[in-house]
Amino acid sequence: MDTSSASYQSPSGQPKQRPSTLPQSQFSESQNFAVDEENTSPPVEQNVSKLRPCDACRKRKSRCVVNDGASKCVLCDFHNQRCTYVEVPQSRKRKSVNLEEDVRSIKIKSPGVESQRRFSQHFLPPKSLDPPVDDYANLKGPSLLKKTLGLQRHRHGIYVGSSCEHEPDLIRLSSIAEGVFENGPHSFRHVNERDSFLMQPDEGTEHYEEEFEDLDVIEAIVSPHGKALINLYFRIVHPSFPILHKKVYLEKYERNHREFSPAILAAVYILALNFWSYSSELANLQKPDVTALEELARKTLSYVINRPKISTVEAGLLLLQTPKSDSWSLTAQMVAVGQDLGLHLDCSTWKIPSWERGLRKRLAWALYMQDMWASLVHGRPSHISSSDWAVKKLTEKDFPENAADEDDEEGSTEVEKGRQLFCHMVSLAEILSDILQDLYSVRAEQQIQNVGNDATRFVLSKAKPLQIRLKEWYTDLPERLSMRDVKVRKLSSTGYLHLAYFASEITLHRRILRTLSCCNDSHLLDICRTAAKTRLISAMGFVNRLKPEHLQSFWYFASKFNFALIGIFQSLLCITAHNKEEATFYLTRIDEYRWTLRVSSKSAEFLEQSLAMIDRSAKDLKTVCLDESKYTLREQDSGTAPSYEQSVAASYEDDYEPLQDTQLSGEAMQTYFAQYPNENFTFQHGFSSNQDKEAPLWTWNENEYRDPDSLIMPESSHEMV
Repeated sequence: MDTSSASYQSPSGQPKQRPSTLPQSQFSESQNFAVDEENTSPPVEQNVSKLRPCDACRKRKSRCVVNDGASKCVLCDFHNQRCTYVEVPQSRKRKSVNLEEDVRSIKIKSPGVESQRRFSQHFLPPKSLDPPVDDYANLKGPSLLKKTLGLQRHRHGIYVGSSCEHEPDLIRLSSIAEGVFENGPHSFRHVNERDSFLMQPDEGTEHYEEEFEDLDVIEAIVSPHGKALINLYFRIVHPSFPILHKKVYLEKYERNHREFSPAILAAVYILALNFWSYSSELANLQKPDVTALEELARKTLSYVINRPKISTVEAGLLLLQTPKSDSWSLTAQMVAVGQDLGLHLDCSTWKIPSWERGLRKRLAWALYMQDMWASLVHGRPSHISSSDWAVKKLTEKDFPENAADEDDEEGSTEVEKGRQLFCHMVSLAEILSDILQDLYSVRAEQQIQNVGNDATRFVLSKAKPLQIRLKEWYTDLPERLSMRDVKVRKLSSTGYLHLAYFASEITLHRRILRTLSCCNDSHLLDICRTAAKTRLISAMGFVNRLKPEHLQSFWYFASKFNFALIGIFQSLLCITAHNKEEATFYLTRIDEYRWTLRVSSKSAEFLEQSLAMIDRSAKDLKTVCLDESKYTLREQDSGTAPSYEQSVAASYEDDYEPLQDTQLSGEAMQTYFAQYPNENFTFQHGFSSNQDKEAPLWTWNENEYRDPDSLIMPESSHEMV
């Protein structure tokens, strides 16, 4: 991008020519040069090759640039301050003998300063801009922001917890009308009879004075394409991940880009840049520097955590959706910031605008999803406890856009489908939360270890209700969210929802497989492995049938791991195979699956990361699994093993049917449970209809573990895709 001639988009929409960038000024260390308040001193450019940086630029550690004919440097003119050269410069430290080591130490100590220097060499702020709105309550004319709690300018609110230093009963003695703040820099805002927020000024917080400069640099990087990128974001990303309020965002941008937090402005641009080619206005132009935006976004996000607003969580969640920014520590920070903002509470009775209540609910559930899926991805305990989560379920009223707001330009995403997708992804995250809690938590692991050889049956007893919930979740999916429902010249993100379902199923079966090494019942072992194989084959069929409309759409951050999880599950089945024939079967499937991801990565680049995860997991797999000695002991213990192909529950070529199984599963279950005539259970093959929901197939008495048949569902009479 040629930054020397780029133009800047003013809030009014008129392009303004940005000042050209001059070579770095060299100043004499011994010469003093001052510009007085009346600006009567000679132009600075006469001495530009000899003078040192001005006093203000030296303090802020910014590059000092003076335009031709100007009496002040660019930054002093921008900040409307004196441009002086009177302070004695500090003595320079002796240069390090090892230059490479010196540079490395500078980057480690102050990466933000180094980044800012690099950016300021290429991107300069505009000379003048109308000041942004200080208090939205003073806006003239209609505005959605006038009574906002979480998106105030120059002020942030921290939720007052029941056990903190501020006694809630004492706070409630001060009666504050809706939207009115007490005098003084610190005040309390009551949102209902119980909940209050301590409102504090942004001024004085770390790096607050640099915010305008950071915003101008971000806007200059994408200039003059800022508006086009924002439109691209709301066309493709927002419908499937609606954590912003579109009208509020556009209202602020039309007035002034300085009304945003730098991190949220950069985050929207970064995600929109992934779909650059889907804008007829941008497709044939050179893309802006994404790396520069990412560095600025990370840096400025770390600044605003100390003055949190709704936009802070929005920015963090959006950055976590980029392929390179998945971070457990950032997820933890966003959960903490969300709790500072009271996102974990029920806001339905709060005295805030109705649009903000809906935004808070969507953002809260997005944070919940992030925490649960990141917990799975990173193998860490969740930060959100159900005992401290009071957010109500999402309803249609919580989504301000509808089908009428849909963009007709090709490559857009359907708004109504996106709303349904988001809601079903939330409900799936709730099931995933229970899977992780019941089967993967520290307490669950200890319980499984304690039961010893009964671990498989113990895990199956925990898994059955979870499996039933997954089955019901899938059955309840509307037809609009099926993989077949793809409109012409429209992108569809339903792929990430279906992939998340398969990842949840595999996560459940993965835990069962880990217990089979101590299972002494060959029938139960075969049943569990057949069920696992059925899930694997269905998942592979799903990946094979992904269309370009799916692959090139927005994918949720966990998708790269979920794609890899299918390959990792293959590897687990391979390494635990009963014989070489079975191991060879899975090795072949792994090669086929890797090839599918390889060719699909041309449409979805993040799949390269999925491939890398599989390769790390399957390292030396062939050498181990094809070793004949590995199976000798097993064959001696179990007798002659049946051909693996005879026990296959579904072939690789079968249609994608996540809940499909064959008669073999029912027969195998009858054979298994026939050994226990004294046990009280009933068996029925097929489904019993109850308001279109499928009933469980087995019933045990209350003193027995539940059976594993829900892990192997018989054929469904309705079409799943």
